[in-house]
Amino acid sequence: MGSVSFEEFMTRRLLLTGALTAAVLTLSIIGCKSSGSGSEPVTLNGAGSTFAYPLYSAWSSEYAKLHPGLQINYQSIGSGGGIRQVSEGTVDFGGTDGPMTEQQLADAKSKRVTNILHFPVALGADVPVYNVPGVKADLNFTANALAGIFLGKIAKWNDPEIAKANPGVNLPPDQIVVCHRSDGSGTTYVWVDYLAKVSPEWKSKIGVATSVSWPVGIGGKGNEGVAGFVRQTPNSIGYVELVYAIQNKMTYGEVQNTTDKFIKADLNSVTAAAAGAVASMPADFRVSITNAPGADAYPVSSFTWMLVPQDFKDAEKGKALKAFLLWGITDGQASTQKLSYAPLAKSVVDKELELIKTLHY
Repeated sequence: MGSVSFEEFMTRRLLLTGALTAAVLTLSIIGCKSSGSGSEPVTLNGAGSTFAYPLYSAWSSEYAKLHPGLQINYQSIGSGGGIRQVSEGTVDFGGTDGPMTEQQLADAKSKRVTNILHFPVALGADVPVYNVPGVKADLNFTANALAGIFLGKIAKWNDPEIAKANPGVNLPPDQIVVCHRSDGSGTTYVWVDYLAKVSPEWKSKIGVATSVSWPVGIGGKGNEGVAGFVRQTPNSIGYVELVYAIQNKMTYGEVQNTTDKFIKADLNSVTAAAAGAVASMPADFRVSITNAPGADAYPVSSFTWMLVPQDFKDAEKGKALKAFLLWGITDGQASTQKLSYAPLAKSVVDKELELIKTLHY
């Protein structure tokens, strides 16, 4: 690559192939702001989760047919960026696939003098994507195999931990090339949250966050960066969101769950992972459903949240955002499955409807 960094190299290649997703989504959706002599549009700015980008895109199109007028600008910059910007008050709402920590919530309140509330809007999953020459089958990954690969302790594709889960598959003795996210990401949060639950070593040495100090591997920016690297690099492995893997026709493996079954990520297995979380869900909705119990549960599943300030200085913006959120968790759920997200359970929506009442605009 010479003096060109990996990030620059990947970006150029992805631009040439047309695979680089636009960073900013500008959508016309709802509402008008009244004034004495007429009306003017209301603009809402959001940023964060790349995982939620297709969902917000589809919702905007549907909602625009019902309520033309409001303009929403959503920047797909990753969950870490969404948390940061909503905390600093530079956007009206954020998107994240990993809940804010107590410290992040406290910091946000000190900056904005308001609480940041978490509203689940859909369910999704992370999947292991790989490129192993000559291997066309969907590979099975044990919990120990994934933890070992991303810790750098399992270095070759024919390692016994991988081979035992894939009888009859001719795995090469080649070195595994690991790719992870380089940016702050809810996708990373979900992935490492799972690894921390199945590997005490990961939990003690690496921990859980939207950005971690990786023991091994090369960083790629966004799902497109990781996916592009895996596609073009033999013997590589990475992780991307289920929606992204399906839309881009990527090969992804099955993951061992708590009952030792190898589960393929799909709507049913993600919904099964969330089923056990409802009864114990906290009032603020910050809950982890990785490595969930249940024979049919896919273990690397998660909610994706809209981060909404509890108080808005601009009443018209607040009313517009509240209306869009309300529609999204009710009527908007009808479009989730078409996009390979799992819809929210009615019991979760009912709890959210109560929390929405605490928004002060």
